[in-house]
Amino acid sequence: MRKKAEVLQLRNDPISRFGFRQERGGPHLARTIMLEELKLLFSFVDDPDADKDLYLRSIVQENCLNKRSDRTRNLTARHLVNLYGLDPNITLFRCFRYFWERDKEGQPLLAVLIAIARDAILKSSVPFIQNYAVGQRVTREALEEFIDNLETDRFSPATLKSTAQNINSSWTQAGHLRGKVKKVRTEAKATPGAASFALLLGYLSGMRGESLYQTEYAKLLDCSMEEAIELSVMASRKGWIVLKRLGSVIEVLFPNMLSQQEMEWVREQS
Repeated sequence: MRKKAEVLQLRNDPISRFGFRQERGGPHLARTIMLEELKLLFSFVDDPDADKDLYLRSIVQENCLNKRSDRTRNLTARHLVNLYGLDPNITLFRCFRYFWERDKEGQPLLAVLIAIARDAILKSSVPFIQNYAVGQRVTREALEEFIDNLETDRFSPATLKSTAQNINSSWTQAGHLRGKVKKVRTEAKATPGAASFALLLGYLSGMRGESLYQTEYAKLLDCSMEEAIELSVMASRKGWIVLKRLGSVIEVLFPNMLSQQEMEWVREQS
C-alpha cells in the first residue's frame, strides 16, 4: 500500500524524485534545522559519499551526537533524515553536501534551503519571514497567528507555540533572525555556494534563466538579483556551476551536480 502511495506521489509531483518532500506535517513540529547537530554529524562522517546506513549507525549506535538515550538517538536520526535525507542517492542531499564541503560560510543558508525543500511546515513560514524588513522585531505570537491562519484550528495552542518557537529558532540559525528571546529580522549572509544551491533548487523545480533568481529559494539569499548573479559568477569561476550570460539572457547549468538519469528527469520537465 505504501509503495502505491509513493508511486502516486511521484506521478503527481515529479520533483519528489529529486528529494523534494512536502508531506503534511514536518520535522518542525518537533525540532529545528538542528544546524549544530548537522555540523557534528558531518565532522564525524567526513566522507561525502557515505551511505545512509553509516549516518544512521553513527547517530544511533556510536552516539556521535552525544544523546542521552536510545529513544533520543532514534528520534534525532529520524528528524535529520526527514530534513536532509542523509543519502547520497537523493539528489538534493548529494548536492547539498557538495556545497557544504566547499562553502563553510554558507552552511547555515544551505541547511535552511534544503530544509524548506523537505519540510512543509517550515516552507509555509517563508512568506512570513520575508514580510519583515531588516531591523523589525519578529514575535512568536505573530508567527503563531500566521500559522493558524493558514489552516485554522489545525494545531492546539501548545503545538502552535512549540512549532513557532522551532521555526523562529531555525530562522535564527540560518541568519535571518537574531536574538535569543527578542527576535529581530536580520540580513542573511549570502555566499557563492548558497546562491548556487538556491539556483539548483529552482532549476530542479522547473525554473530556467532569469527566473532562477526570482524563486522563493533565491529570495532567501536576502540580496538583490544582481548580487545573486555576481555570487553565481564567482561559483562558476570556482567550477561549481556553469553560468553563461549574454546581455539580459542568462543560462545556469549544473554539469558537476547531476547524473545522466537526473538530467533525463530534468528534460522531462520541458
